[in-house]
Amino acid sequence: MSHDGGARHPRPVTPVRILVVDDVPLFRGAIAAVLDDQPDFHVVGEAGNGLDAVEQAVGVCPDVVVMDVEMPVMDGIEAARRIRERCPRARIIMLTAFQDDERLLEAVRLGVHGFLLKDLRPDQLVELIRSVVRGESPVAPALVTRLLAELRGTGRDAATRPPAPEHTLSARELEILQLVAHGLSNREIGRRLSITEGTVKNHVHNALQKLNMDNRIQAAAYIVRQGLGVPAR
Repeated sequence: MSHDGGARHPRPVTPVRILVVDDVPLFRGAIAAVLDDQPDFHVVGEAGNGLDAVEQAVGVCPDVVVMDVEMPVMDGIEAARRIRERCPRARIIMLTAFQDDERLLEAVRLGVHGFLLKDLRPDQLVELIRSVVRGESPVAPALVTRLLAELRGTGRDAATRPPAPEHTLSARELEILQLVAHGLSNREIGRRLSITEGTVKNHVHNALQKLNMDNRIQAAAYIVRQGLGVPAR
């Protein structure tokens, strides 16, 4: 879909197909316009509530769903649950205006791929979506702090599936997950450890497989819950 009549950059052969979901038409339209203007993105649909989002997701099979948490008819958490069941390959990024610990924990358990506050600049949102496509799971820094504090203070496990009884992580994998638990991106971890971003990505992928987890957020939660130590920045 196009939101302007000006010159457009040519799209790549396979742009990332995005579904935008928010109950505020002006906000939803603004996000869609920003994303659809990117040469590597293509907005394939917009929805104003969770139920419509599920129906559209099943119909268009998006690569990424950018979705509000609080919506009428069906909220974003329930919609994410249903989309995960019916479109397991879709990467879901939740947007919220509130620092709601309980909603964040629910989203992590579901295995969403990002949880962000709505105070992002447009360019920040674009780059964070690209990071999700690369396999990262961004969480707003303020929400990372709240999530980890909540996990330290409760007996609740954020993983959607139980990890292996005793982890078999290598020393490097554990070191990298400790940095993930501090909210560092693959690029930042690579710079800190003097290794390539691709090497970091491979280590994270292998660690998630060993722990039987869906994403980095769950792995960070596991590191905290198991008392495996999080190094200082």
